[in-house]
Amino acid sequence: MIHRVEPTDHAAIVDLWEASVRATHYFLEPEDIVYFKRLVPGFLCDVELRCTKNEDGKITGFLGILGPKIEMLFLHPDERGKGLGTLLLRYGIDELQATEVDVNEQNGQAVGFYQHAGFETFARSATDPMGKPFPILHMRLRQ
Repeated sequence: MIHRVEPTDHAAIVDLWEASVRATHYFLEPEDIVYFKRLVPGFLCDVELRCTKNEDGKITGFLGILGPKIEMLFLHPDERGKGLGTLLLRYGIDELQATEVDVNEQNGQAVGFYQHAGFETFARSATDPMGKPFPILHMRLRQ
């Protein structure tokens, strides 16, 4: 059910990322999404990527891990609520030893998702890593 992401999948991953962000990151302006979308391909090369696919082989969600940190976990909007996020998260924790995640504070659904999965906030940054005014919660798995 979990697949490795190949470089040939990157365009589909970027499209999925955009669809997911547009459906969940209501605090972003359209120009913010355009800005971040240009950065995503570079980030994909830096992380260990896994994905889920539907019966037609279309990517439905993906996970990116760097060291102990979940750097990306995004689902296609049509796939939300089906357990794929939990499946990807459990894989990241159990198979890739992920224990940390940074979450946009303004994305309440994501914050709640990680809290429900056993993560807790240990620090907060007033801006994102690019210096933009989107507060970040730094979370780690409770021991």
